[in-house]
Amino acid sequence: MGLDTLDLAIIALYLVGITLFGLRFRKRQRSLRDYFLAGREIPWWAIALSIVAAETSTLTIISIPGLAYDTNFTFLQVVIGYLVGRIVISFVLLPHYFRGNLFTAYELIERRFGRGLRSLTAGLFLLTRGAAEGVRVYAVSIVVSIALGTGEVASIAIITVLTLIYTFEGGLAAVIWTDVVQTVIYVGGTLAGLWTIVGFVPGGWPAIHAAAASAGKLQLFNFTPSLWIPYTFWAGVIGGTFFTVASHGTDQLIVQRLLAAKNQEQSVTALLTSGIAILFQFALFLLVGVMLWAYYRVPSSNFSRPDRIYPTFIVNRMPHGISGLLIAAILAAAMSNLSAALNALSSSSIIDFYLRFRPQSDEGARLRLARVSTVLWALVLFALAVVSLHKAGRVVEVGLQIASVAYGALLGVFLLGVLTRKANQRGAAVGMVVGFAVELYLWLGTRVPWTWWVLIGTTVTFTLGYCISLLPRQSA
Repeated sequence: MGLDTLDLAIIALYLVGITLFGLRFRKRQRSLRDYFLAGREIPWWAIALSIVAAETSTLTIISIPGLAYDTNFTFLQVVIGYLVGRIVISFVLLPHYFRGNLFTAYELIERRFGRGLRSLTAGLFLLTRGAAEGVRVYAVSIVVSIALGTGEVASIAIITVLTLIYTFEGGLAAVIWTDVVQTVIYVGGTLAGLWTIVGFVPGGWPAIHAAAASAGKLQLFNFTPSLWIPYTFWAGVIGGTFFTVASHGTDQLIVQRLLAAKNQEQSVTALLTSGIAILFQFALFLLVGVMLWAYYRVPSSNFSRPDRIYPTFIVNRMPHGISGLLIAAILAAAMSNLSAALNALSSSSIIDFYLRFRPQSDEGARLRLARVSTVLWALVLFALAVVSLHKAGRVVEVGLQIASVAYGALLGVFLLGVLTRKANQRGAAVGMVVGFAVELYLWLGTRVPWTWWVLIGTTVTFTLGYCISLLPRQSA
């Protein structure tokens, strides 16, 4: 069927509207505190929705349905771990972040271990977050190229430029408030899509439920005691917990939002509330995948890759108007995630590196450089997305794997800092390097699922770092 003028008008209206909305915040940016922390005046509910948007990229919206199409609901076991991880962060890490005027997560590492380790942790964040975001930006090209017929490189460029405009001008305030709007759009669009799919399947929801149940598509828990299955109860809850403590407790992308709250209590409320929303959201996207399976009943290979199933259905089967809304919803998730990454990468670059060498620069120069850094990171992510064009597999899992490679090493260092007094910079640095090397090996040289990588990397980093810290230094 394809998109018609109404669909294209809805998409264009969204793209222009959200860009103009984000630009409303440009006059409020007078300092780095305004640009990177929104003046610490954001209410908890907006931060909660922004956290949800920041961890919901196009990968989630197009790849999670593809995952459910091929499997079932067992991915939700990982999301249960996401909830547990948020509770751990609230008690273990957040109290330390609110003891002082911190801009980035890695300032906490300098306070505990010194400048050298702060540079190492911040550098690892920039490296792996940049790589993971490159895959996420690439994912949007799948949707745009199917919907608009543009080439994948042109699709990446369109979204990158439009997102850069309001992120460049409005800083974190623009990012968070556009996140709020975009979250409403993509959740509302998905609910509309869900209702529409039911009407396409003969027999409606009862037929979908019966077919999915008989095929094992509604399975939620898998208690198989196997290390090699990525989505078991044990890998999901334990691995998901460690993954979230790392991603939401040591990754500047999320920590930056938590630091934008008015106080620690509001930060905790935002974090825990976002967890409930994420559980609902992933269940929604998985349900979309199961319903698409009930509609098509063909192997996912018929679409060349699972990530193309949902976008293809939207463009070819959805009624006009709904199609445009759903494409706009997917673009909303893409732009919210990209804007979050640009601001987080820029904040770490300026705060963790530049200001350490130019601490006397005036506020105006700092703000100008922050914007320049945002542009440079947009160019980097665009290049990485183009490189990712030929990456096979479900892109959501590729993105999670890249992030997991660094998270164990980062979390191990943070836990050494907040849970022990005897750990020192030498031990933490060695533990981190070895932990990162182990995770690289898990990724490139083993069949161990990504759900276990953060736990293994954290254990290696923490144990080795603590043991080396206890060794006496040799005198000259």
